[in-house]
Amino acid sequence: MKPENVVLSEDGRSVVIIDQTRLPNRTEHLTLTAPEHFYEAIYELKVRGAPAIGICAGMGLYVCANRFDETDEEVFLSKIHNVSVYINSSRPTAVNLKHGLDRIENAAHSMKGCGVPAMLENMRSECIAVQDEDIAMCRAISEYGLTLVKDGDGILTHCNAGPLATSLYGTGLGTLLLGKERGYTFHAYTDETRPLLQGARLTAYELDKAGIDVTLICDNMASIVMKQGKINACFVGCDRVAANGDTANKIGTSGVAVLAKHYGIPFYVFCPSSTIDFKCGSGADITIEERDPDEIKTKFYAEPMAPASVKAYNPAFDVTDAELITAIVTEKGICRYPYTESLTALFGGG
Repeated sequence: MKPENVVLSEDGRSVVIIDQTRLPNRTEHLTLTAPEHFYEAIYELKVRGAPAIGICAGMGLYVCANRFDETDEEVFLSKIHNVSVYINSSRPTAVNLKHGLDRIENAAHSMKGCGVPAMLENMRSECIAVQDEDIAMCRAISEYGLTLVKDGDGILTHCNAGPLATSLYGTGLGTLLLGKERGYTFHAYTDETRPLLQGARLTAYELDKAGIDVTLICDNMASIVMKQGKINACFVGCDRVAANGDTANKIGTSGVAVLAKHYGIPFYVFCPSSTIDFKCGSGADITIEERDPDEIKTKFYAEPMAPASVKAYNPAFDVTDAELITAIVTEKGICRYPYTESLTALFGGG
């Protein structure tokens, strides 16, 4: 299998993405070639999911650099840095965005003195390496996830952490998809994930497409399905993990974690190591993106669902305290609380 949601063109002059804002009713591809294309695609969630954002941004930096027609190394490096800063400003919460941009920019710097063509070739190689590593990481995360569940389990998901958000398999959904391949039977209960409905539009779509038994629920129905004994574990991805194990994920995730704690249900966070930010001490240090209030009041509605004069608060993420997380599942192993110890033991603090 090859990634379909973010693809670098053969000539290195464009990136083709699946426009996730059009799913599930239409599968449309967008061709991105300029800095503003990548900024808009990331900001408007046409490409989303922390790993996919990092992959797309890194490829975008290379594509833009490949179109500079510049031979002076210093000017070239200055230009790619400016593009990197611009694309990075599109969304502040997911650490993978800057991580992906930095890797591709550093690939250019590492070839300084060898000429711009060598810089470009190294940037292209690094783009491919980043995506290949993500595929391998998602597969490894999914393998570890299978050790935490059994055949027949009911799994609650929030937001979308499947192939669309990564390269293949995904993080939070990878265990379900890999388990399906191996004959496991799971029943997924998928939060719709207001206000942008990534659970309804994307997760339900991916699970149904894979032949996994999936039931869509409103976000505020999570408590009742837990109380009814239908949920054996909660699976979520994340956009940033602080050094102490606090995690930032799509708004509503912390509420699911609180409910899971109340009902004694394991709450698992799935993420590649690129999502762990050891420079960020705790969730208090994570910048939470606030988005247009109209996403709550008017998006997906034929007519506004609230008076125009009413204010709306629209944070895109919340932070789940480390104490509420049963385990953080990575490509290198499973970490448990206290995460200041387990994350450092596994990754060496960086």
